[in-house]
Amino acid sequence: MPELPEVEIAVRRLGRALAGARVESAAAPGVVTMRTFDPPLDALVGRAFSGARRAGKMPILLFEDLAVVLHLMSAGRIGVFEGRASVRDRRVRLRVSLSGGRELRLREFGTQQRAWTKLLPLEEVESDEAIATLGPEAWPPPPPDDFAALVRQPRHLHPLLRDQRTIAGIGRSWVDEILWTARLSPFRQGADLDDDSVEALRHACDLVLGGALEHYERVVGESLPDKAPMPLQVHARQGEPCPRCGTVLEAVFFKDHVTTYCPQEQTGGRVLKDRRLSRLLR
Repeated sequence: MPELPEVEIAVRRLGRALAGARVESAAAPGVVTMRTFDPPLDALVGRAFSGARRAGKMPILLFEDLAVVLHLMSAGRIGVFEGRASVRDRRVRLRVSLSGGRELRLREFGTQQRAWTKLLPLEEVESDEAIATLGPEAWPPPPPDDFAALVRQPRHLHPLLRDQRTIAGIGRSWVDEILWTARLSPFRQGADLDDDSVEALRHACDLVLGGALEHYERVVGESLPDKAPMPLQVHARQGEPCPRCGTVLEAVFFKDHVTTYCPQEQTGGRVLKDRRLSRLLR
């Protein structure tokens, strides 16, 4: 799933690509794409693009007094293309035809239709449930005292940091990188963190997410790729040596994700139980 750095770079590129564009038509071929009906999608017609921003993992595109809020989920991608998409392109979930012959498209790869969008009056964006329930943004991280209050909960750090209601923008990929950078176990309780560990975690959020954005600014051109070249050091690299100490990276596998960690630096030398084997033995 595109996370804070991937969505942020997309928003920056879209902001430049859409500057001066005006909507000529809009349609949502995806059966379950639109989660709102008032105002209708064709209310965009004639409106000029006025800006782009991000809330957590969601791009928000502004067209004068209306806002298009998108959630890409795991397989959605947003981009601007020359010409119009073929009506036979089953990947297209939303198309907004623009002046100059270009088209803004939300596409989704795979068979599941999970990506969604909402068309909202600008003044209703902040009160919409998807936005209003978000925690503070993970980058730049909240001030030290606020950050400490967020993470000192009796929950494992890995799911805690992925909880968008706690802190917005981090997902499965970058949480592994952040915890590895902070040298913290993914299964450590947030409530058990001392001041030094909290500061290490906050610094890691800033360093990792900010570093990813710097990387994308260097390598991502004006045309957004369907999959950004993520500068990951540990996520999904189990079996490879830790980039810092050389210890073999280990992983815990869950139904829908994998947690990768360095046993030497994050779990005191302990290799955590593989949940796949545990299920087989039941």
